[in-house]
Amino acid sequence: MGFLRIMMPPKFQLLAVLAFGVAMLFIENQIQKLEESRVKLERTIAWHEVREVEQRHTQDSLREWASAGDGEDVVIIYNRVPKTASTSFTNIAYDLCAKNRFHVLHINTTKNNPVMSLQDQVRFVQNVTSWREMKPGIYHGHVAYLDFSKFGVKAKPIYINVVRDPIERLVSYYYFLRFGDDYRPGLRRRKQGDKKTFDECVSAGGSDCAPEKLWLQIPFFCGHYSECWNVGSRWALEQAKYNLVNEYLLVGVTEELEDFIMMLEAALPRFFRGATELYRTGKKSHLRKTSEKKPPTKESIAKLQQSDIWKMENEFYEFALEQFQFVRAHGVREKDGELYLLAQNFFYEKIYPKVN
Repeated sequence: MGFLRIMMPPKFQLLAVLAFGVAMLFIENQIQKLEESRVKLERTIAWHEVREVEQRHTQDSLREWASAGDGEDVVIIYNRVPKTASTSFTNIAYDLCAKNRFHVLHINTTKNNPVMSLQDQVRFVQNVTSWREMKPGIYHGHVAYLDFSKFGVKAKPIYINVVRDPIERLVSYYYFLRFGDDYRPGLRRRKQGDKKTFDECVSAGGSDCAPEKLWLQIPFFCGHYSECWNVGSRWALEQAKYNLVNEYLLVGVTEELEDFIMMLEAALPRFFRGATELYRTGKKSHLRKTSEKKPPTKESIAKLQQSDIWKMENEFYEFALEQFQFVRAHGVREKDGELYLLAQNFFYEKIYPKVN
């Protein structure tokens, strides 16, 4: 360069420097493009390797399933809480079971007792785990959570559930006992003939609208421990929270039932493929509505909210709602008022040893 500076005029020296700079930028740009192409190529190779692994795994699984005689052992338990839109949801399962090839079974307990005897717990666990003709299947009923691991079984069922604002749930149940609903309008209800409104019950201090009647969603999630059914137990509340996040695949809320169904369809398409569309357009899913239900006054709500029982049940409901919204936020996006499921957001790479 020193020789060039001596022999070349200043203008040509400047042009030479600029040309050198442009050449270097071009080379750097090409190097960057090559690096990007290398990364894309590695990802493509990794994707094909994963596909080969998945295909081999699928073939192996199919062989294992074929040898087992029934390759789908998945069991879902929906231990439904009363008056949380549970009938609306189970109607969807019944409508889909033939098309999607699974079984639906109602757990009918004597007098709707949510707590099973120890011997019935053993029988139920044995049925669910060994009744191969009913797999894959969904069991639903008004029963408290049951920990299958206590019984020494290897495969645990998938638990799902729905919760509701505790006061709204109690109001719905209060009028349901008196007037029924439009699902079976001719059926005589236990409190039929009692015309007293919920507000009148609260004002008179009646037992059917007492704060103790709010204590239901916590024990349903807490389970078959005696402390779960001690009204106002802080231990029961914490156990219910623990079970919700550790033992349930998904817990939705009545107020956002469509979103719950959409998330289930995304997570468990083997069972719920087509459920969202069916909920939006079907008739059965919207059928059950409590008759003669009157919304409570602010005074009645305020009186119930003074109780520690309401505060604990509401704490559990808010906890469940926050968890559901967290799961939903990471699974769907909203556009023009509609929810859309996110596509798969992970892949595998750097897989060794290399597939031949």
